[in-house]
Amino acid sequence: MEAYFSAKSRERLLRSCRERALSNFKGRPKAEREALLSRFDVFAPRLIDQLHGLYHDQYDFGLHLSALTDVLCEAWKSRPKKLRETDEARLENSEWFRSHKMAGAVCYVDLFAGDLKGVEAKIPYLLELGITYLHLMPLFKSPEQENDGGYAVSSYREVNPALGTVKQLEKLATKLAANGISLVLDFINNHTSDEHEWAERAKKGEAEFQDYYYIFDDRRIPDAFEPNLREIFPEVRRGNYSWHEPPGKWIWTTFHNYQWDLNYRNPAVFVAMVREMLFLANLGVDFLRLDAVPFTWKVQGTVCENLPQAHDIIRALNACARIAAPGLLFKSEAIVHPDDVIAYVAPDKCQVSYNPTVMALLWESLATREVRLLRESLKYRFTLPEGTAWINYVRSHDDIGWSFADEDAATLGINGFDHRNFLNQFYCGDFPGTFSKGVKFQYNPSNGDMRVCGTTASLAGLERGLEMENEAWAADAVGRILLMYGLCMSIGGIPLLYLGDETGTLNDYSYSSDPGKKGDNRWVHRPAFDWQLLEQIREEKGPRGRLFRGLKKLLGLRAETPQFAENGVRLLQTHHASVLAFEKSNSRGKLCVVANFCEHPVIAHLPNGDSLMPHRDLITGREYPEIGHLDLEPYQLMWLQRL
Repeated sequence: MEAYFSAKSRERLLRSCRERALSNFKGRPKAEREALLSRFDVFAPRLIDQLHGLYHDQYDFGLHLSALTDVLCEAWKSRPKKLRETDEARLENSEWFRSHKMAGAVCYVDLFAGDLKGVEAKIPYLLELGITYLHLMPLFKSPEQENDGGYAVSSYREVNPALGTVKQLEKLATKLAANGISLVLDFINNHTSDEHEWAERAKKGEAEFQDYYYIFDDRRIPDAFEPNLREIFPEVRRGNYSWHEPPGKWIWTTFHNYQWDLNYRNPAVFVAMVREMLFLANLGVDFLRLDAVPFTWKVQGTVCENLPQAHDIIRALNACARIAAPGLLFKSEAIVHPDDVIAYVAPDKCQVSYNPTVMALLWESLATREVRLLRESLKYRFTLPEGTAWINYVRSHDDIGWSFADEDAATLGINGFDHRNFLNQFYCGDFPGTFSKGVKFQYNPSNGDMRVCGTTASLAGLERGLEMENEAWAADAVGRILLMYGLCMSIGGIPLLYLGDETGTLNDYSYSSDPGKKGDNRWVHRPAFDWQLLEQIREEKGPRGRLFRGLKKLLGLRAETPQFAENGVRLLQTHHASVLAFEKSNSRGKLCVVANFCEHPVIAHLPNGDSLMPHRDLITGREYPEIGHLDLEPYQLMWLQRL
């Protein structure tokens, strides 16, 4: 009887929502109505199932569903014609983003080009590099001083005035699309700034908006949660709550005191965030990076990360996008255990995801000169569902955390805690013989946890090499950078270039004299793009010139190599601790990737079979009668195609 009642209730909810959708289109073109309803009939059952699981105990659940239906209909009605055409094209080719021609870049608007008009003026440079995916770091209105690099959003509908306007953002999206470049923006959906309208109204005591956040009169409930919670920024504040006056209450603030966690236990919050999400989609955004996805649901007695309800929220957001903006895709940002990272990646959740595990293990392999932990991880934790892809990167705007699986390390006789301690020392310049000049970030005295900051060039040894005027040292640094980025381009997924890495941007220590930045070491690796330096190195023979031309060449070769679109890898034995090798294949043939992670020439022995056939290295153009025995130069990367 209970199951029958549940099915009847579901049917009634679906019918009620469909009728409400129909009423939203009275007097509107039939084609517009039918286009939405065709998708509504497919995805609304999934959406209602997800939301019912989250909110079935809310007495006004049906009212919130009606409000959500209105939001979806209004978003579709206001969706520009050009974006609807893009939707149709992507519905016909749902694998459009899984292409060897996809190459990403990420930057802060102001640091890269001053403002949105400046970014538009730099489109020719992006095309020169072969970029087809541009992630602009948070550009929305946020507090002037403390804003966590833009991740404290005061309005999802206003651009930071120093960067431009929403109209200029929409114009830029159109211009990027015309040049074959997808626009990626952050959707900071776990928290808002304490200056957001919702927070301001909560401060005034409005009960409706106090329910948008986790707000407590005393420490009783926070103290019940706290023992199980991780501290994200222990150097900034211990614990996960902060006292705010007004409203004279404790607020759940996982990250910074000025970032108030949203209360998704309240269905009104979900509806409100869908409204903001679809506003961004209708500006012409192609991908939304869902920020801090593990933290969006809280349950007492748990770590309040990666809970099943957090996945339900993403599935529900995905269903809303499929109905009202079907061309929009999601990218997850989850710096957690590798298995938890993969759990967010699926066609009905996030279609693409950062790959923090491979990123961390590329650096780990350079420090140890061994690839066994990277290989172990690739063996078990790289495969993704069909219809999804990794975003492979060398570094981001954030710190580097050593997010490998302890069980993988243990399999190889490595103690995870001790190994992380070694890596922190190595990349912060404290380990004898290190090539790196990184900066420590957020040391936690309670558990010894810490992360590392630094630009790619400084972490890879270029800063030390230039300081010493040591050509060999600088050459090794360039080799390390090209090796890591070359693997990101060939391992499977979309490679992501942090703009400035191609010019060998070094750490910028001047942030420590800026009152708004000195408390956050991550600003050491967020310097402004040096356009004058770019012009100097375009043709120079020095290390930065070799780096720039090398990365351009690799990006160009990737765009001509269809095998690199494939997610999977077939690992090959190399009989050398420093050499990683894997095979990529599709209907057009096979390709072998070989990488030497040490500063010495080495010999690798590949297994028989295709290795006995003639191959050509796409990078050097050199032909080999067979590749069973390979002499590799320091940090050499080979893309070997059978002739």
